[in-house]
Amino acid sequence: MKVNWKKIKLTKEEKAIEKALLKGNYAPTSPAHFREMAHAIARRRKAAVLSLRINQGDLDSLKLKAKKLGVPYQSFISEILHRYAI
Repeated sequence: MKVNWKKIKLTKEEKAIEKALLKGNYAPTSPAHFREMAHAIARRRKAAVLSLRINQGDLDSLKLKAKKLGVPYQSFISEILHRYAI
C-alpha cells in the first residue's frame, strides 16, 4: 500500500513532535527499553468486546468524569477496569 504523505494532515501535537524530531530532540532507545515499551503497548491492546448493563446514574457520572479529563468515556472505563485488574 502506497501512502500519499502530502494528503496526511497532522494535528498540532503531531506537528510539534515532527518538528522536534527534525531538530534532533529525540534519541534512539536501547533494544531492551524498546522491547519493554513494545510489551507495554501489547498489553494495552483491546482483544475482547464486553457488553454489560450498569446503573444510568453511574454511567452519567463516568461520562462526566471522562469529559472533564478530555478522554472518551469508553476508554476511561476501560482504563478503570485495567487498573483494577492488575
